[in-house]
Amino acid sequence: LVHLIPVNPVREDGLNPKSRKRVMPDLLTEPPAIDPVHEAHVYCNIPTVTERSMEGHAPHYFKLVSVQVLIRHGDRYPLYAIPKTKRPDIDCMLLPGRKPSHPQLEAFIKHMSKGSAAQLDGSLSSLPRYPSHSLCEMGELTQTGVVQHLRNGQLLREIYINKHKLLLGNWTAKQLYLETTGKSRTLQSALALLYTFLPDFDWKKINMRHQWSTIFCSGSCDCPMRNHYLEEEQRRQYSLRVKDNDLEKIYVDMAKIVGVPTRQLRASNPIDSLLCYFCHNVSFPCTKAGCISMEHFRTIKRHQLEDEKERQEKKLYFLYALLATHPLLNQTVNRLQHIAEGKKEEVFVLYSAHDVTLSPVLSALGITEARFPRFAARLVFELWQDGKKPKEHFIRILYNGADVTFQTSFCKDHYKRSSKPMCPLEKFVSFVKRDMFLIFNSTSYFDACRRRPL
Repeated sequence: LVHLIPVNPVREDGLNPKSRKRVMPDLLTEPPAIDPVHEAHVYCNIPTVTERSMEGHAPHYFKLVSVQVLIRHGDRYPLYAIPKTKRPDIDCMLLPGRKPSHPQLEAFIKHMSKGSAAQLDGSLSSLPRYPSHSLCEMGELTQTGVVQHLRNGQLLREIYINKHKLLLGNWTAKQLYLETTGKSRTLQSALALLYTFLPDFDWKKINMRHQWSTIFCSGSCDCPMRNHYLEEEQRRQYSLRVKDNDLEKIYVDMAKIVGVPTRQLRASNPIDSLLCYFCHNVSFPCTKAGCISMEHFRTIKRHQLEDEKERQEKKLYFLYALLATHPLLNQTVNRLQHIAEGKKEEVFVLYSAHDVTLSPVLSALGITEARFPRFAARLVFELWQDGKKPKEHFIRILYNGADVTFQTSFCKDHYKRSSKPMCPLEKFVSFVKRDMFLIFNSTSYFDACRRRPL
Protein backbone atom coordinates (compact mmCIF):
# COMPACT_ATOMS: atom_id res chain seq x y z
CA LEU A 1 0.00 0.00 0.00
CA VAL A 2 1.41 3.40 -0.93
CA HIS A 3 0.02 6.90 -0.94
CA LEU A 4 1.27 10.26 -2.18
CA ILE A 5 1.99 13.01 0.30
CA PRO A 6 3.27 16.50 -0.43
CA VAL A 7 6.56 17.39 1.22
CA ASN A 8 7.98 20.87 1.59
CA PRO A 9 11.71 20.68 2.24
CA VAL A 10 13.11 23.90 3.69
CA ARG A 11 15.92 25.50 1.69
CA GLU A 12 18.93 27.22 3.24
CA ASP A 13 17.14 30.57 2.99
CA GLY A 14 14.20 29.20 4.98
CA LEU A 15 11.72 29.46 2.12
CA ASN A 16 9.62 26.60 0.86
CA PRO A 17 10.32 25.59 -2.73
CA LYS A 18 7.55 24.28 -4.92
CA SER A 19 5.75 21.29 -3.39
CA ARG A 20 6.80 17.97 -4.81
CA LYS A 21 5.16 14.57 -4.63
CA ARG A 22 7.04 11.75 -3.03
CA VAL A 23 6.05 8.11 -2.83
CA MET A 24 6.04 6.96 0.78
CA PRO A 25 5.01 3.58 2.14
CA ASP A 26 1.85 3.65 4.21
CA LEU A 27 3.11 2.13 7.43
CA LEU A 28 0.49 -0.05 9.08
CA THR A 29 2.66 -0.78 12.10
CA GLU A 30 3.26 1.23 15.29
CA PRO A 31 6.03 3.83 15.01
CA PRO A 32 9.33 2.57 16.42
CA ALA A 33 9.91 3.08 20.13
CA ILE A 34 12.12 6.01 21.08
CA ASP A 35 15.73 4.89 21.34
CA PRO A 36 17.06 5.89 24.79
CA VAL A 37 20.67 6.03 23.56
CA HIS A 38 19.77 8.34 20.66
CA GLU A 39 17.85 10.58 23.07
CA ALA A 40 20.90 10.69 25.33
CA HIS A 41 23.02 11.86 22.37
CA VAL A 42 20.49 14.64 21.68
CA TYR A 43 20.59 15.62 25.36
CA CYS A 44 24.42 15.86 25.33
CA ASN A 45 24.23 18.36 22.42
CA ILE A 46 27.89 17.81 21.46
CA PRO A 47 28.99 20.74 19.24
CA THR A 48 29.70 19.19 15.83
CA VAL A 49 27.80 20.28 12.73
CA THR A 50 26.72 23.87 12.13
CA GLU A 51 23.22 24.33 13.48
CA ARG A 52 20.45 25.68 11.30
CA SER A 53 17.75 27.70 12.94
CA MET A 54 14.51 29.52 12.17
CA GLU A 55 15.20 32.51 14.44
CA GLY A 56 14.69 35.87 12.78
CA HIS A 57 12.43 34.67 9.94
CA ALA A 58 9.55 37.01 9.10
CA PRO A 59 7.93 38.75 6.11
CA HIS A 60 10.27 41.49 4.80
CA TYR A 61 8.00 44.34 5.96
CA PHE A 62 8.15 43.24 9.61
CA LYS A 63 10.59 44.86 12.05
CA LEU A 64 12.18 42.96 14.93
CA VAL A 65 11.87 45.09 18.09
CA SER A 66 12.70 42.75 20.99
CA VAL A 67 14.25 39.35 21.75
CA GLN A 68 14.02 37.52 25.07
CA VAL A 69 16.15 34.40 25.51
CA LEU A 70 15.87 31.76 28.24
CA ILE A 71 18.78 29.31 28.26
CA ARG A 72 19.78 26.22 30.16
CA HIS A 73 23.43 26.19 31.21
CA GLY A 74 25.81 24.16 29.06
CA ASP A 75 27.35 20.75 29.68
CA ARG A 76 28.42 20.33 33.30
CA TYR A 77 30.15 17.90 35.61
CA PRO A 78 27.68 15.73 37.60
CA LEU A 79 25.92 17.03 40.70
CA TYR A 80 26.01 13.55 42.26
CA ALA A 81 28.65 10.83 42.58
CA ILE A 82 28.05 7.10 42.24
CA PRO A 83 29.13 5.67 45.61
CA LYS A 84 32.47 3.84 45.81
CA THR A 85 33.47 4.58 42.21
CA LYS A 86 36.14 6.86 40.80
CA ARG A 87 34.71 10.17 39.61
CA PRO A 88 34.77 10.67 35.81
CA ASP A 89 38.11 12.15 34.76
CA ILE A 90 37.04 15.38 33.03
CA ASP A 91 39.34 18.41 32.74
CA CYS A 92 37.60 21.77 33.26
CA MET A 93 40.58 23.90 32.17
CA LEU A 94 39.77 25.80 28.96
CA LEU A 95 42.25 24.73 26.28
CA PRO A 96 41.60 26.17 22.78
CA GLY A 97 43.57 23.30 21.20
CA ARG A 98 41.34 20.62 22.70
CA LYS A 99 38.04 19.52 21.13
CA PRO A 100 35.35 20.66 21.20
CA SER A 101 36.68 24.17 20.70
CA HIS A 102 35.61 27.47 19.17
CA PRO A 103 37.54 30.11 17.16
CA GLN A 104 36.80 32.70 19.86
CA LEU A 105 37.54 30.54 22.90
CA GLU A 106 41.00 32.04 23.48
CA ALA A 107 39.70 35.61 23.12
CA PHE A 108 36.82 34.72 25.49
CA ILE A 109 39.28 33.57 28.19
CA LYS A 110 41.29 36.81 27.88
CA HIS A 111 38.16 38.97 28.00
CA MET A 112 36.79 37.17 31.07
CA SER A 113 40.02 37.91 32.98
CA LYS A 114 39.34 41.65 32.55
CA GLY A 115 35.81 41.59 33.98
CA SER A 116 36.34 43.50 37.24
CA ALA A 117 34.28 46.47 35.99
CA ALA A 118 31.13 44.38 35.53
CA GLN A 119 28.22 44.96 37.89
CA LEU A 120 27.44 41.51 39.24
CA ASP A 121 24.65 41.36 41.81
CA GLY A 122 25.32 40.11 45.32
CA SER A 123 27.07 36.75 45.47
CA LEU A 124 27.62 36.65 41.67
CA SER A 125 30.72 38.84 42.05
CA SER A 126 32.46 36.09 44.03
CA LEU A 127 31.90 33.45 41.31
CA PRO A 128 34.58 32.65 38.69
CA ARG A 129 33.74 33.97 35.20
CA TYR A 130 34.97 30.79 33.48
CA PRO A 131 35.77 27.21 34.56
CA SER A 132 39.42 26.59 35.47
CA HIS A 133 39.94 23.33 37.39
CA SER A 134 42.12 20.51 36.06
CA LEU A 135 39.61 18.07 37.59
CA CYS A 136 36.09 19.46 37.35
CA GLU A 137 34.29 20.26 40.57
CA MET A 138 30.74 18.99 41.12
CA GLY A 139 28.31 20.87 38.88
CA GLU A 140 31.07 22.86 37.16
CA LEU A 141 30.65 23.96 33.54
CA THR A 142 32.96 22.04 31.19
CA GLN A 143 34.78 23.27 28.08
CA THR A 144 31.99 21.61 26.08
CA GLY A 145 29.46 23.74 28.01
CA VAL A 146 31.36 26.96 27.27
CA VAL A 147 31.65 26.09 23.57
CA GLN A 148 27.92 25.28 23.35
CA HIS A 149 27.07 28.82 24.47
CA LEU A 150 29.80 30.49 22.40
CA ARG A 151 28.03 28.84 19.46
CA ASN A 152 24.59 29.97 20.68
CA GLY A 153 25.78 33.57 21.00
CA GLN A 154 27.43 33.51 17.56
CA LEU A 155 24.28 32.14 15.92
CA LEU A 156 22.06 34.74 17.61
CA ARG A 157 24.50 37.53 16.68
CA GLU A 158 24.42 36.63 13.00
CA ILE A 159 20.63 36.82 13.01
CA TYR A 160 19.70 39.54 15.49
CA ILE A 161 22.69 41.93 15.27
CA ASN A 162 24.12 41.47 11.77
CA LYS A 163 20.83 40.90 9.94
CA HIS A 164 18.13 42.64 12.01
CA LYS A 165 20.23 45.36 13.75
CA LEU A 166 18.45 44.78 17.07
CA LEU A 167 21.38 46.48 18.85
CA LEU A 168 23.64 49.00 17.13
CA GLY A 169 27.34 49.52 17.83
CA ASN A 170 26.58 52.22 20.41
CA TRP A 171 24.20 50.04 22.45
CA THR A 172 23.76 50.98 26.11
CA ALA A 173 23.39 49.02 29.35
CA LYS A 174 19.70 49.98 29.46
CA GLN A 175 19.03 48.01 26.28
CA LEU A 176 20.06 44.76 27.99
CA TYR A 177 18.41 42.85 30.81
CA LEU A 178 20.59 40.03 32.17
CA GLU A 179 19.65 37.64 34.97
CA THR A 180 21.12 34.38 36.23
CA THR A 181 20.81 32.03 39.17
CA GLY A 182 23.65 32.01 41.65
CA LYS A 183 25.52 29.02 40.21
CA SER A 184 28.86 29.40 38.45
CA ARG A 185 27.58 27.26 35.54
CA THR A 186 24.68 29.61 34.79
CA LEU A 187 26.77 32.78 35.16
CA GLN A 188 29.52 31.36 32.94
CA SER A 189 26.99 30.16 30.34
CA ALA A 190 25.46 33.64 30.19
CA LEU A 191 28.89 35.26 29.78
CA ALA A 192 29.91 32.80 27.04
CA LEU A 193 26.75 33.54 25.05
CA LEU A 194 27.11 37.28 25.61
CA TYR A 195 30.73 37.26 24.48
CA THR A 196 29.97 36.00 20.96
CA PHE A 197 26.66 37.91 20.80
CA LEU A 198 28.42 41.22 21.63
CA PRO A 199 32.14 40.50 21.06
CA ASP A 200 34.62 42.33 23.30
CA PHE A 201 31.73 44.06 25.07
CA ASP A 202 32.43 46.92 27.47
CA TRP A 203 32.31 45.38 30.97
CA LYS A 204 30.92 48.65 32.38
CA LYS A 205 27.71 48.02 30.38
CA ILE A 206 27.17 44.57 31.91
CA ASN A 207 24.76 44.50 34.85
CA MET A 208 24.06 40.87 35.74
CA ARG A 209 21.19 40.42 38.20
CA HIS A 210 21.09 37.52 40.64
CA GLN A 211 17.92 35.41 40.76
CA TRP A 212 17.79 33.24 43.88
CA SER A 213 14.89 31.06 42.63
CA THR A 214 15.40 28.43 39.91
CA ILE A 215 11.86 29.17 38.64
CA PHE A 216 12.61 32.93 38.50
CA CYS A 217 9.58 33.80 40.63
CA SER A 218 11.32 36.92 42.05
CA GLY A 219 8.96 38.59 44.55
CA SER A 220 5.98 36.34 43.76
CA CYS A 221 7.20 33.00 45.08
CA ASP A 222 4.59 32.42 47.81
CA CYS A 223 2.26 29.90 46.16
CA PRO A 224 1.01 27.01 48.35
CA MET A 225 -0.85 25.23 45.53
CA ARG A 226 2.26 25.20 43.35
CA ASN A 227 4.01 23.26 46.09
CA HIS A 228 0.96 20.97 46.42
CA TYR A 229 1.00 20.02 42.72
CA LEU A 230 4.76 19.50 42.82
CA GLU A 231 4.38 17.07 45.74
CA GLU A 232 1.62 15.22 43.87
CA GLU A 233 3.84 15.03 40.80
CA GLN A 234 6.70 13.63 42.89
CA ARG A 235 4.33 10.97 44.25
CA ARG A 236 3.39 10.04 40.68
CA GLN A 237 7.08 9.72 39.78
CA TYR A 238 7.72 7.45 42.77
CA SER A 239 4.71 5.27 41.93
CA LEU A 240 5.89 4.78 38.34
CA ARG A 241 9.39 3.92 39.50
CA VAL A 242 8.36 1.21 41.98
CA LYS A 243 6.15 -0.43 39.34
CA ASP A 244 9.06 -0.76 36.88
CA ASN A 245 10.49 -4.25 37.52
CA ASP A 246 13.20 -3.95 34.87
CA LEU A 247 14.42 -0.72 36.47
CA GLU A 248 14.48 -2.34 39.91
CA LYS A 249 16.55 -5.28 38.63
CA ILE A 250 19.04 -2.85 37.07
CA TYR A 251 19.37 -0.92 40.34
CA VAL A 252 19.88 -4.15 42.31
CA ASP A 253 22.54 -5.28 39.84
CA MET A 254 24.35 -1.93 39.87
CA ALA A 255 24.24 -1.81 43.68
CA LYS A 256 25.98 -5.21 43.82
CA ILE A 257 28.69 -3.97 41.44
CA VAL A 258 29.52 -0.91 43.53
CA GLY A 259 28.89 -2.64 46.87
CA VAL A 260 26.21 -0.46 48.45
CA PRO A 261 22.53 -0.99 49.39
CA THR A 262 20.14 -0.50 46.44
CA ARG A 263 18.43 2.38 48.24
CA GLN A 264 21.74 4.25 48.61
CA LEU A 265 22.56 3.80 44.93
CA ARG A 266 19.14 5.07 43.85
CA ALA A 267 19.45 8.10 46.14
CA SER A 268 22.75 9.00 44.44
CA ASN A 269 20.81 9.64 41.20
CA PRO A 270 23.21 7.57 39.04
CA ILE A 271 21.76 8.75 35.69
CA ASP A 272 23.20 12.23 36.32
CA SER A 273 26.69 10.82 36.68
CA LEU A 274 26.29 8.23 33.90
CA LEU A 275 25.22 10.94 31.44
CA CYS A 276 28.56 12.67 32.06
CA TYR A 277 30.47 9.47 31.23
CA PHE A 278 28.27 9.02 28.15
CA CYS A 279 28.47 12.63 26.88
CA HIS A 280 32.25 12.69 27.28
CA ASN A 281 32.80 9.23 25.81
CA VAL A 282 34.37 7.93 29.03
CA SER A 283 33.98 4.25 29.99
CA PHE A 284 31.38 3.61 32.69
CA PRO A 285 32.91 2.83 36.11
CA CYS A 286 34.12 -0.66 37.09
CA THR A 287 34.85 -2.39 40.40
CA LYS A 288 36.17 -5.84 41.31
CA ALA A 289 32.56 -7.05 41.14
CA GLY A 290 32.07 -5.94 37.52
CA CYS A 291 31.30 -2.91 35.35
CA ILE A 292 28.29 -0.67 34.93
CA SER A 293 27.24 -1.31 31.33
CA MET A 294 25.43 0.36 28.46
CA GLU A 295 22.46 -1.89 29.26
CA HIS A 296 22.22 -0.42 32.77
CA PHE A 297 22.37 3.07 31.26
CA ARG A 298 19.82 2.25 28.55
CA THR A 299 17.26 0.92 31.06
CA ILE A 300 17.52 3.93 33.39
CA LYS A 301 17.31 6.33 30.42
CA ARG A 302 14.31 4.41 29.02
CA HIS A 303 12.51 4.82 32.34
CA GLN A 304 13.26 8.56 32.26
CA LEU A 305 11.59 8.82 28.84
CA GLU A 306 8.55 6.83 30.02
CA ASP A 307 8.32 9.11 33.05
CA GLU A 308 8.29 12.19 30.78
CA LYS A 309 5.51 10.65 28.69
CA GLU A 310 3.33 9.82 31.72
CA ARG A 311 4.07 13.23 33.20
CA GLN A 312 2.37 14.87 30.20
CA GLU A 313 -0.60 12.50 30.33
CA LYS A 314 -1.33 12.89 34.05
CA LYS A 315 -1.39 16.73 34.00
CA LEU A 316 -0.13 17.19 37.59
CA TYR A 317 3.12 18.63 36.28
CA PHE A 318 1.17 20.90 33.92
CA LEU A 319 -0.77 22.37 36.88
CA TYR A 320 2.50 22.85 38.76
CA ALA A 321 4.07 24.44 35.67
CA LEU A 322 1.30 27.01 35.22
CA LEU A 323 1.75 28.29 38.77
CA ALA A 324 5.55 27.94 38.76
CA THR A 325 6.10 29.94 35.58
CA HIS A 326 3.47 32.66 35.86
CA PRO A 327 5.79 35.22 37.54
CA LEU A 328 8.45 34.80 34.82
CA LEU A 329 5.92 34.80 31.95
CA ASN A 330 4.16 37.81 33.45
CA GLN A 331 7.46 39.70 33.57
CA THR A 332 8.08 38.69 29.94
CA VAL A 333 4.64 39.90 28.81
CA ASN A 334 4.93 43.19 30.70
CA ARG A 335 8.26 43.90 29.03
CA LEU A 336 6.90 43.03 25.57
CA GLN A 337 3.92 45.34 26.13
CA HIS A 338 6.17 48.25 27.16
CA ILE A 339 8.32 47.78 24.07
CA ALA A 340 5.22 47.56 21.85
CA GLU A 341 4.17 50.91 23.35
CA GLY A 342 7.47 52.46 22.26
CA LYS A 343 9.85 51.89 25.18
CA LYS A 344 13.39 51.40 23.87
CA GLU A 345 14.88 49.76 26.97
CA GLU A 346 15.58 46.06 27.65
CA VAL A 347 15.19 45.08 23.99
CA PHE A 348 17.52 42.10 24.51
CA VAL A 349 16.89 39.90 27.54
CA LEU A 350 18.89 36.90 28.69
CA TYR A 351 17.84 34.60 31.52
CA SER A 352 20.46 31.94 32.32
CA ALA A 353 18.81 29.04 34.07
CA HIS A 354 18.38 25.28 34.52
CA ASP A 355 16.37 22.36 33.14
CA VAL A 356 13.94 22.88 36.06
CA THR A 357 13.36 26.42 34.71
CA LEU A 358 12.87 25.64 31.03
CA SER A 359 10.87 22.44 31.44
CA PRO A 360 7.87 24.00 33.27
CA VAL A 361 7.87 27.00 30.89
CA LEU A 362 7.54 24.64 27.89
CA SER A 363 4.78 22.73 29.70
CA ALA A 364 2.87 25.88 30.71
CA LEU A 365 2.97 27.21 27.13
CA GLY A 366 1.48 23.91 25.93
CA ILE A 367 4.52 22.89 23.85
CA THR A 368 4.04 19.19 24.57
CA GLU A 369 6.11 17.92 21.63
CA ALA A 370 9.30 19.54 22.94
CA ARG A 371 12.12 17.35 24.15
CA PHE A 372 13.35 17.68 27.73
CA PRO A 373 15.81 20.63 27.83
CA ARG A 374 19.21 19.48 26.58
CA PHE A 375 22.45 21.08 27.67
CA ALA A 376 22.57 24.70 26.36
CA ALA A 377 18.91 24.58 25.28
CA ARG A 378 17.46 27.96 24.30
CA LEU A 379 13.88 29.25 24.25
CA VAL A 380 13.44 32.53 22.37
CA PHE A 381 10.56 35.03 22.37
CA GLU A 382 10.71 37.42 19.40
CA LEU A 383 8.55 40.56 19.21
CA TRP A 384 7.80 41.91 15.73
CA GLN A 385 6.15 45.11 14.53
CA ASP A 386 4.03 45.06 11.38
CA GLY A 387 5.56 47.68 9.06
CA LYS A 388 2.23 48.15 7.25
CA LYS A 389 0.27 48.54 10.51
CA PRO A 390 2.82 49.80 13.06
CA LYS A 391 0.42 49.50 16.03
CA GLU A 392 0.13 45.73 15.48
CA HIS A 393 2.69 43.50 17.20
CA PHE A 394 3.27 39.77 16.93
CA ILE A 395 5.38 37.19 18.69
CA ARG A 396 7.28 34.12 17.57
CA ILE A 397 8.47 31.45 19.99
CA LEU A 398 11.43 29.24 19.07
CA TYR A 399 12.94 26.28 20.89
CA ASN A 400 16.46 25.25 19.90
CA GLY A 401 15.96 27.01 16.58
CA ALA A 402 12.62 25.35 15.74
CA ASP A 403 9.52 27.55 15.42
CA VAL A 404 7.05 26.28 18.03
CA THR A 405 4.72 29.30 18.00
CA PHE A 406 1.76 27.29 16.74
CA GLN A 407 2.35 24.44 19.17
CA THR A 408 1.43 26.77 22.05
CA SER A 409 -2.01 26.33 23.62
CA PHE A 410 -2.92 29.98 23.04
CA CYS A 411 -1.99 30.15 19.35
CA LYS A 412 -2.29 26.60 18.00
CA ASP A 413 -5.29 27.38 15.79
CA HIS A 414 -4.37 30.92 14.76
CA TYR A 415 -2.26 29.93 11.74
CA LYS A 416 -5.37 28.45 10.07
CA ARG A 417 -6.89 31.94 9.93
CA SER A 418 -3.77 34.04 9.35
CA SER A 419 -1.36 34.54 6.49
CA LYS A 420 1.33 35.76 8.92
CA PRO A 421 3.76 33.19 10.37
CA MET A 422 3.42 34.50 13.92
CA CYS A 423 0.99 35.07 16.79
CA PRO A 424 -0.70 38.37 17.78
CA LEU A 425 0.90 39.71 20.96
CA GLU A 426 -2.53 40.14 22.57
CA LYS A 427 -3.09 36.37 22.47
CA PHE A 428 0.02 35.83 24.57
CA VAL A 429 -1.01 38.69 26.90
CA SER A 430 -4.50 37.20 27.40
CA PHE A 431 -3.02 33.79 28.11
CA VAL A 432 -0.65 35.06 30.80
CA LYS A 433 -2.98 37.64 32.38
CA ARG A 434 -6.16 35.55 32.39
CA ASP A 435 -6.33 32.18 30.64
CA MET A 436 -3.57 30.51 32.69
CA PHE A 437 -5.90 30.59 35.71
CA LEU A 438 -9.08 29.21 34.12
CA ILE A 439 -8.14 25.59 34.86
CA PHE A 440 -7.97 26.55 38.55
CA ASN A 441 -11.39 28.26 38.39
CA SER A 442 -9.57 31.48 39.31
CA THR A 443 -9.02 34.92 37.85
CA SER A 444 -5.63 35.77 39.35
CA TYR A 445 -2.30 34.23 40.28
CA PHE A 446 -2.86 35.02 43.96
CA ASP A 447 -6.24 33.27 43.96
CA ALA A 448 -5.01 30.26 41.94
CA CYS A 449 -2.13 29.84 44.39
CA ARG A 450 -4.56 29.45 47.27
CA ARG A 451 -7.64 27.77 45.78
CA ARG A 452 -7.87 24.08 46.61
CA PRO A 453 -9.08 21.83 43.75
CA LEU A 454 -12.70 20.65 44.05
